[in-house]
Amino acid sequence: MADKKANAKPAKKSGKKPNVFKRIWNYLRECKGEIKKITWTHPKTATKNFFIVLVVIAVSGVFIFALDRGLYALLDLVMNMYKA
Repeated sequence: MADKKANAKPAKKSGKKPNVFKRIWNYLRECKGEIKKITWTHPKTATKNFFIVLVVIAVSGVFIFALDRGLYALLDLVMNMYKA
């Protein structure tokens, strides 16, 4: 039994590359298979998430605006204190 494994020749690999069109076709076929694995969200969920993102952006914008105005007022107060 061990003799059979020892005498077995390794399979020869062809040094020739596959055709370019065949490689492209295989790539596109694999892409199609991967796209089928994607779990797509429902439009209702996507719309809900979209509005949540808009609200978070608006709240963040108001917060940054208020922080900017507050720091500007504080800087103005400090600068006026040293002018007097």
